[in-house]
Amino acid sequence: MIALFGGTFNPIHYGHLLICEGIREEYNLEKVVFIPARIPPHKDKNEIIQASHRLEMAKLAIKDNPFFEVSDMELKREGSSYTIDTVRIYKNLYNIDRMGLILGADSLINFETWRNFTDIFPLVDIYVASRPDSDAQTLEKTIQRFENEFEAKINKYSLRTMDYSSTEIRDRISKGLSIKYLVPPAVEEYIYKAELYNDNCDGDVNGDK
Repeated sequence: MIALFGGTFNPIHYGHLLICEGIREEYNLEKVVFIPARIPPHKDKNEIIQASHRLEMAKLAIKDNPFFEVSDMELKREGSSYTIDTVRIYKNLYNIDRMGLILGADSLINFETWRNFTDIFPLVDIYVASRPDSDAQTLEKTIQRFENEFEAKINKYSLRTMDYSSTEIRDRISKGLSIKYLVPPAVEEYIYKAELYNDNCDGDVNGDK
């Protein structure tokens, strides 16, 4: 099965990579496609840097994994990025009935705010990554309700390490703190060379120039 992993990747970090590699191995997935979002509808657009930077960092981060690839599909589309549209396009592209969809726990808990969320369930097997700081009780209730009400197929994967977020990484950069061992070396080098996430950052609020 081919699984999609969408996100802002602002920036991409080891947590993203560990989640996808762990899920890929545990569920014997054929491939994981990382899809940077152009304008994520659920994110603060003021914190999102230029799309070309986020795309390049994703490519650098996954370059040594033959089971990972990066797609710029959502970056080429106008307007906000909606998962239902991306899933339908990929299903037609690969001519398959079902795909995998990798989500974080918070995303699944807030899944009902997504566009046409009930139309997504028949098209995908969901792999939800639960971090140590996730609201375990709310997540379990959400999974049970979606399975009972919408016949959703949801698999839970517990991530026990790398408990940090892109927001925390951006905050460390803005304070002049090290991000070594938080992101792949190639991504760290790119961030500093391009002067991202500081006062000299050249990204704009819409993720594109």
